[in-house]
Amino acid sequence: MLHLYRITAVNLQKGEESDMARYRAARCKLCRREGSKLFLKGDRCYTDKCAIEKRKYPPGQHGQRRGKLSDYAIQLREKQKVKRTYGLLERQFRKYYIEAEKKKGVTGEKLLQFLELRLDNIVYRLGLAANRSQARQLITHGHFSVNSRKVNIPSYRVKTDDKVEVIESSKKLTCFQDNIVKIEQRGVPEWLEVDTSSLKGAILQIPARNEIPLDAQEQLIVELYSK
Repeated sequence: MLHLYRITAVNLQKGEESDMARYRAARCKLCRREGSKLFLKGDRCYTDKCAIEKRKYPPGQHGQRRGKLSDYAIQLREKQKVKRTYGLLERQFRKYYIEAEKKKGVTGEKLLQFLELRLDNIVYRLGLAANRSQARQLITHGHFSVNSRKVNIPSYRVKTDDKVEVIESSKKLTCFQDNIVKIEQRGVPEWLEVDTSSLKGAILQIPARNEIPLDAQEQLIVELYSK
């Protein structure tokens, strides 16, 4: 029994994700908890059915009676909001921060750029998936290629001029046809280009902060990790 515990602990230390670490409850509660739309449910987030449109207070019986947050709590909530938006675990998110901190430039902006350049986020931003969760699933199942090479790693980081495309054998899948129809409703960032007829997109440039459609105060995350 003790031997089994040690093996499990070692595996987690190596970075393997535990199924127990994944959030499996109602996703709308996350948006309400952070007080902002995280766009976790696809089309529903763009309609009046979105939970945060009806209840703009945190979930739970004390949600409407919570007092003023401390500076630490505000920083923590900002980190949780960004982390949950991109669907990452704490270990993954912190690795991106450490890498961003080592780069020249504004750490908070670098952090968001690294997150935006993940393949699962690119697929979502191009409108080829309803949300990042679906994007990860489709990538893992081998439905996408980057520069004509199949890639099944959601965290794969794309670069300027990379071409992301649905592989030929998957282009007739219903999910892609349904998602493409709704691109105009969501819009595509200016630093990306999408060809809806061939289900492919391109990365025109690394996005500047004002080109990243994310309601976040990344400086608060930097302050939190700098303590």
